Amino acid sequence: MGMAMPVAGTHLRTGKPPATDLMPEICSAPSPSFGERRDGARPELIVLHYTAMESAEAALQRLCDPEVEVSAHYLIAEDGRIWQMVAEDMRAWHAGVGQWRGIEDVNSRSIGIELANTGNHPFPEPQMAALEDLMRAIMRRWDITAEGVIGHSDMAPTRKCDPGPRFDWERLEKQGLARRRGTGSPDRTLRELAQQIGFPADVDDETLLAAVRLRYRPWARGPLEPADLVPLSDT
Repeated sequence: MGMAMPVAGTHLRTGKPPATDLMPEICSAPSPSFGERRDGARPELIVLHYTAMESAEAALQRLCDPEVEVSAHYLIAEDGRIWQMVAEDMRAWHAGVGQWRGIEDVNSRSIGIELANTGNHPFPEPQMAALEDLMRAIMRRWDITAEGVIGHSDMAPTRKCDPGPRFDWERLEKQGLARRRGTGSPDRTLRELAQQIGFPADVDDETLLAAVRLRYRPWARGPLEPADLVPLSDT
């Protein structure tokens, strides 16, 4: 793999003016694993992942390996370095099987961001700050709302757990970069509330509860309790 070089914008292909006002420096490391977005789709989601690998460099090598056939649009290292592997207007192969808000081809309607993390430690400040700057620019560029920012585990709860229990969702919420959790006392079921937000319908109750908790109450254990419903409320 050649040395990644700094790029001024966020698109690997020419013809589209970059939004540079909020962008940190990004290095280009093109991955061969991508294609056209299907049926004229455009990004309306941002899916956050962790790499589950020992280093950002190891993850970058894997995400750019043509034999692996996985990719993401961006990778952010613990120290805040960012690599772009796939142009935002193209379909990266990061989400896999799952759904959100009834969308089954999540890859065609999302931008995938990988965070270098083993899954066993917190996400460092430089990494979170870089993520926030990148997300602001992406959300502005594609008119993605805070409700469109999800974790891999949100859309694929039967097989994924990233970005994991140590990811600071509340930090993003406070900046308008993720759906702000509710504080009310809803009188609806967990399934009704979760599906209203976007969680998949075709999962069992135990899996759904685990997915909701991973997003909003990651250290909660035991059977369903009223506190599990509160963050899903509208108020």
